[in-house]
Parts: sequence; structure tokens; C-alpha cells
Amino acid sequence: MKKILITGTSGFLGSRLLSYYKDKYILFTPSHSEMDITEYDSVLHYFEQTNPDIVIHCAAISDTGTCERNPELSFQVNVTGSKNIAQAASLYDTKCIICSSDQVYCNSKYDGTNCENDIVTPYNVYGKHKLEAESSCLKINKDSVLLRLAWMYDSNIDMTDSHSDFVKQLLHSLTNHNTFYLPTNDKRGITDIWEVIKNIEKTFDLPGGVYNFGSPNFKSTYETTLSVLDTLSCDTSHIKEREYDNARNLSMSQEKLNRFDIRFPSTEDALIRCLKNYY
Repeated sequence: MKKILITGTSGFLGSRLLSYYKDKYILFTPSHSEMDITEYDSVLHYFEQTNPDIVIHCAAISDTGTCERNPELSFQVNVTGSKNIAQAASLYDTKCIICSSDQVYCNSKYDGTNCENDIVTPYNVYGKHKLEAESSCLKINKDSVLLRLAWMYDSNIDMTDSHSDFVKQLLHSLTNHNTFYLPTNDKRGITDIWEVIKNIEKTFDLPGGVYNFGSPNFKSTYETTLSVLDTLSCDTSHIKEREYDNARNLSMSQEKLNRFDIRFPSTEDALIRCLKNYY
């Protein structure tokens, strides 16, 4: 069995990777006290002890507000932490998979879908640091695979879970007949996390580089939600429009990923399937 090191297993993605792969691979899931990703010696020591075949680096400060308020912390975790993982992986010939974000596109000037080789200049701290981590990791370890993840939700809906994702917010609004404001000037993919998890296994053989990684979507969040609910014959009277101060196009092209036969269902198709099962 391959040995896989997963960072950030207390988080939304890492915890589900752990549950999905625990019977397929030998997993190493270090706590912060066992491996501090911001300290290279700590990372190197853990790699020496475990010598993993693959590392999936999910640990991050992903709350954009926290990153804006504490950019030093964001840099240490999101940039330095990723660089340390890539460096250690290079030394131990470990396949390195690092989670990036669609937030690198948050200042995109394109009308269409964003491609991996587009010139991007993100305006928020999180997007800037994820972009810097990508370029730094590839300089350190050219075989690193950087996955630009889209906004994710869990299709295995548990309304008692404390983590609130897009689907649970939508269902809560529909159930309680609360007004749910959604942006008309924000285009982005919204992705079932289990599609991400299943497809991550296929990235183990990808050549190094940056890949858009999530469900394609070409509509605003408001338009997407209305379309999904109309298809399911749901009441849409509580879904209302809003506009962000800064219009965003985070929509990602899947062309590069599809060349390696890795595919995601569209945002609308996946949401319809998810909500149809729920109802």
C-alpha cells in the first residue's frame, strides 16, 4: 500500500480525505505538534520518520477575512508552509499535491473562463499568497501539482454539522422561508467535495504544474441557484439579488485537466443531483 501524508486533516477537505482513503492507503496525518508546516526542520523531521510516497497538502488559512486581518499569519501558513512541504517532498522523492484556490482569479479581467496560464493579479491577501505559493513551490519542486480548488460543499448533507457550506445555507433558507441574497456579479464554480476527493487520486500521476480543479460554471451564483431550483420546481421567491462592490469572475476552464481525462460535472448538474437526493 502506498503511504500518503495528508496535512490539515481537521479541516473541511482534509478530514474527508482521511475518511475516504483510510482503508486504501497507509495514511500519516500529523497534528500541529507533530509537524509544524511553518518550520522547515519540523517538516523535514516528519518526512524522515515517515518517508511518504505522496503528500496531499490541505493545511491552510483559508478564511479570507482572517488573511486580510493577519497577513503575516497567512504568509507563514499559506506560503512558507507550502514551500516547506514542496522542499521536503523534493528531497524524499515524494509526489507533492498542494491545494491552491480559485481566489487567484479574483481580479480577472476576462469575460470567459480563466485558464491556468492567464496573467492574474489577485487583490485579496489570500489570493496573492496562494499565487505566490504556486510559483514558489514550482521553483523549489518542478514536479509539484498545484490544484486551484473551487468553492466546495458536502453533498452528504448533515444539517447538524457545525460547518456551514453553500448547500446547507441554501437549504436552511428554503426550509425556513428566509431571504437568501446571492450575487449577480460573481461567477464561480461550486463543487461537490466528494468529486474533488475522488479526482485527487487521479492527480498522483499528473506532471508538475498548475491545474484548475473543480466543477465548471459560466453563470453568476444568483443565476445558477435560480436555474437549479427552477429545475427542481422549488420556490424561488426568497432568492434575492445582490451585487458585490467588486465584480468577480472566478470561472475556471477545465480544458487542461480534461486532457488528462479528469473531469467534473457542471456546477448545475451536481447541485441538482445533490438537492434532488435530499428532497
